[in-house]
Amino acid sequence: MNYIAKKAYSLILFLLLFIPVFLHSQTFTEILGRPTNHSVTVSVLFYQQEEFYLEYGLQPGNYTQSTTSISNVPGTPVEIEINGLSADNRYYYRTRYRQPGMGSYLAGEEHSFHTQRAKGSLFTFTVEADEHLYDKKGNRNLYKICLANQAADQPDFMFSLGDIFGDDHEPYTITSQEVKELHRQYLPFLGEVCHSVPFYVCLGNHEGEFNYYLLQNPHDNLAVWSTLWRKFYYPNPFPNDFYSGNTDQEPNGIGFPENYYSWTWGDAQFVVLDAYRYQCDTSAKPKNWAWTLGQKQYDWLKNTLEQSTSKYRIVFIHQLRGQGRGGVVNAPYFEWGGYEQNGTSWGFDSKRPGWAKPIHQLLVDNGVNILFHGHDHLFAHETLDGVVYQEVPMPSDSTYRIGMLANADAYVSDTIGGSGHLRVKITPECIKVDFVSAWLQADTASGMHRNREVAFSYSVGTCSSQHVPGPVNGEAIEVFPNPARDHIRIRFARPPENFTARLTDLYGQTLVVSGSGFIPVESVPPGLYFLNIRTRQYNRTVKVVIQP
Repeated sequence: MNYIAKKAYSLILFLLLFIPVFLHSQTFTEILGRPTNHSVTVSVLFYQQEEFYLEYGLQPGNYTQSTTSISNVPGTPVEIEINGLSADNRYYYRTRYRQPGMGSYLAGEEHSFHTQRAKGSLFTFTVEADEHLYDKKGNRNLYKICLANQAADQPDFMFSLGDIFGDDHEPYTITSQEVKELHRQYLPFLGEVCHSVPFYVCLGNHEGEFNYYLLQNPHDNLAVWSTLWRKFYYPNPFPNDFYSGNTDQEPNGIGFPENYYSWTWGDAQFVVLDAYRYQCDTSAKPKNWAWTLGQKQYDWLKNTLEQSTSKYRIVFIHQLRGQGRGGVVNAPYFEWGGYEQNGTSWGFDSKRPGWAKPIHQLLVDNGVNILFHGHDHLFAHETLDGVVYQEVPMPSDSTYRIGMLANADAYVSDTIGGSGHLRVKITPECIKVDFVSAWLQADTASGMHRNREVAFSYSVGTCSSQHVPGPVNGEAIEVFPNPARDHIRIRFARPPENFTARLTDLYGQTLVVSGSGFIPVESVPPGLYFLNIRTRQYNRTVKVVIQP
């Protein structure tokens, strides 16, 4: 990072951490959404009566166009679509506002956004999942650091893979006002970043937008309220001339639910799925064949992938197969893979008559490169039949171990604890994925970790050093034998000058530390362990099994 970028990042981090929302120089939030080749939507929320408009242009400080002036209802966001833009351009904008009848308009801060990239363009996007700010799992100060880290990456847009707003733990007693407040409380966090980074929502289980809840006490239930308040504050895509998606319009004032959608940007096609709205209507937590994308969403996914001409295809979903943990361990079964739980009996044809093929095979046959998913609160990089199954870590876990302790045994490779986001760079040659760690300052005092360190990195395709400096190959280290009995060996494709290997148990307790490629483990009790291998270039953790 150059000197100017470091200063800019330090300023972003300072603002996010130490200036409370109520002391912010601006009295409103701006959230970008639905960027296209010719438009972007800005959701502007004032908590007091104002008249305001947006002015924008192609050069910083030079605003050649503006929207009409609007009078707001305090506390109610206004969605303004800036239209008539040129594709593949960066635009700069700011909000001008005044109290009704009060002289000249004040000027808000200048922000920017990018319209749809042309094929062959280089760009970055970011992914986070399972913020859990509404319960004790999510640390708000750490989340602010993670957001600042994402802002420093200058992404064209960011995704959240769900469990953002919550909370479905008391689904029958929660009120509409409580659901509203949960969605509103997230605004100050996103408002510090998403004025310049369009935000996409992929629904999680704790959003409560389930088919089961939609059928309970129609008009007044968790799913209806969650959908309405999500749409109230956060502009997600709906079908138009740029986005495809769910064309159904639901009752109870919902209209388009804005729950699954697709679009292209540069060389990539992006597909966001809803894992919950079409589940079995007899349970809020359906399992096995009772979980489904629903035939309409499945047919849309199939047509979307088959008609794609993009070089890369990337899919997002909160959770595979419903109520299960893990990635590729779930892929062979039920609607996702076609087999019954025993792994040998084929059930797809009888349980999904008229469907072409299981979801995993659909991804394989149509060249999907990466499936990003959340739910399990850790980083895990797995590959099956050429499709990367990428579990996305929490951005707000101040223990750095929640997912590793609870869910690591549901994954088969490259599992890493910690908190942070995924930075994804698209180039004509490859997709480059970095796990960018977020650390509280107090947790970096030992010098073992630093904020924004890259904990793991891999690429799909062949990344050139011109576009993606310092690639880290996820296959550069071989750990064997695994399972092991009396020793573990480490082999490097390019041996580093020095490294540290640290064997820890599931609770993070260090058992063996070594600086060589031979690690004795004859005194380690049988069980599951994590071997962290750290060099100057990268930091990788491998799951190992010690046998008796």
